[in-house]
Amino acid sequence: MLDDATVAQRRDPQSLKAVWAEHKAANPKQRIRDAAAALGVSEAELVATDLGAGTSRLQPRWKELVEAMPALGRVMALTRNEYCVHEKVGCYDQIHLNEQGGVTLDPEIDLRIFFGHWAHGFAVTEALEQGGERHSLQFFDRDGLAVHKIYLKPESDVAAFRKLVGDFKAEDQAPGLAVAAVDPPTVDRPDAEIDVPALDGRWRALQDTHDFFGMLRELKVGRVQSFRLVADDLAQQVDKGAFSRGLELAAEASLPVMIFVGSPGVIQIHTGPVANVKRMGPWQNVLDEGFNLHLREDGIESCWLVRKPTKDGIVTSLEIFDGAGQQIAWMFGKRKPGLPEDPAWPALALKAVGQ
Repeated sequence: MLDDATVAQRRDPQSLKAVWAEHKAANPKQRIRDAAAALGVSEAELVATDLGAGTSRLQPRWKELVEAMPALGRVMALTRNEYCVHEKVGCYDQIHLNEQGGVTLDPEIDLRIFFGHWAHGFAVTEALEQGGERHSLQFFDRDGLAVHKIYLKPESDVAAFRKLVGDFKAEDQAPGLAVAAVDPPTVDRPDAEIDVPALDGRWRALQDTHDFFGMLRELKVGRVQSFRLVADDLAQQVDKGAFSRGLELAAEASLPVMIFVGSPGVIQIHTGPVANVKRMGPWQNVLDEGFNLHLREDGIESCWLVRKPTKDGIVTSLEIFDGAGQQIAWMFGKRKPGLPEDPAWPALALKAVGQ
């Protein structure tokens, strides 16, 4: 249950549904996330106005739900944050979870899952203007922010979807949803309180990139803050457009990369080449078969060229952040533990940053 002190006012679902219907009529092409922002509500609250009709509330049995997803067959997995959308087509497979989270390691749908940020789940069936229906599973944080969505494809198993909904449908299907207030952004400690020599020493002694987050947590230093405080051979601020140029250069060179995009509850990873990179207005896009990326470049506040030592050698990344210091996306060359990174990748990253 949510603590009453942290719960925003529960809006009347019928009134909200009417307001949303009016808004949709005036803005027929607007996505639900943008509509929620325009209406000053969360996306989950809009979804919950349709409970009892095309939408079903799911029991919060997250581990079992994810473990049931292979039955759906090929689907589209979507994870996004404010400025980047990551879409992958594939199957949920090689699932390794506990009650806190875990991973799916399918070559196509590769996820890191954190169930502490999964609070609300819905099965949604929408009528399409051109006819037919679109089925999805949608999961949200306590504040109503979407953390992960799964859309059925024409080749997906609709009967398995309906069985999953029946197996996990919650008793309470009353429209409406109470959501927690949005947490204020985390504020870094003052630079003067950071033990920079310890940060530098720990960083240079890294053996695995996965130890980086734990190092920052133990030293109580923010990610961008750590980049600012270490020497340029470890992290260097570069032009904001370097990430997009990296995508373009990787496409030109047919160089496989790893592209990470995270919400609070999921990190979704693409591993492989990118081919069709196309800018449209403020959006830089990858429009490939089985992988789409949509990056809103005007949301990028900073971009960093980062190097982390490992037992396999230096691992290089390009990382972009928004104005609140939140990570938008990050990119590596394709590699596996136990193997050094392809020398072509750091050379490409240097070219992307203009060095």
